[in-house]
Amino acid sequence: MAGHSKWANIKHRKAAQDKKRGKLFTRIIKDITMAARDGGGDAETNPKLRLAIQNAKGANMPKDTVERAIKKGAGGDGANLSELTFEGYASNGIAIFVETTTDNNNRTVANVRSVFSKYGGNLGTNGSLSFIFEQKGVFTINKLSIEGKEIEEFEMELIDGGLENLEVLDDEIILYTSFDDFGNMQSFLESLNIEITNTEIQRIPNSNTALNVEDSLKVLRLIDKMEDDDDVNSVYHNLEMTEKLIEALNQE
Repeated sequence: MAGHSKWANIKHRKAAQDKKRGKLFTRIIKDITMAARDGGGDAETNPKLRLAIQNAKGANMPKDTVERAIKKGAGGDGANLSELTFEGYASNGIAIFVETTTDNNNRTVANVRSVFSKYGGNLGTNGSLSFIFEQKGVFTINKLSIEGKEIEEFEMELIDGGLENLEVLDDEIILYTSFDDFGNMQSFLESLNIEITNTEIQRIPNSNTALNVEDSLKVLRLIDKMEDDDDVNSVYHNLEMTEKLIEALNQE
């Protein structure tokens, strides 16, 4: 498993998105606010809030920003936030799954529908992509946190925590678990004193579709425009990120 992942295609897109620091902060603040709203402002008794705070630390979010988001949620100011998901297709049948957090459902629905329409896609009905995407737990850790251990040794150790796949990048290691083993892996990494820089549930495609570069770029334009919307948290797709496509993106 080490060094190779059938889900690695989404990593390139996600890395590009997460470089938008302001966008990342906005998403984490919403996560903290909603977690505090739903489960209270004490991270010790609110696992969802503890997870959101952990991601905030991994993104180097200022402590006072985190505290303001907690107070906002615990004080009820986040009551108007809701989570919406959208499913549809880009051109050439590429599946698109959109996750949003919004304080205005009508605005978000209109914006998402507009992007699909303007960039050659079609908004479908919820549940229509359930056979394409599977929810997985995804953990990002700093490679330095396992200093002194061989990757293969570390990989075998994590199987007890529910590890399904491991991907080694330049300075990070990405761990994948089933949705059901998400909590198990979280606890297992904590028991090993492994610092987690980001934790989330992602929708991983069961298979990917390869297109030529021109058609792929059309799909990515839709995805980029969707990601630009402040209400959008994540956009998942099953477009194959081929070497030729990545080369073309690097030349832009």
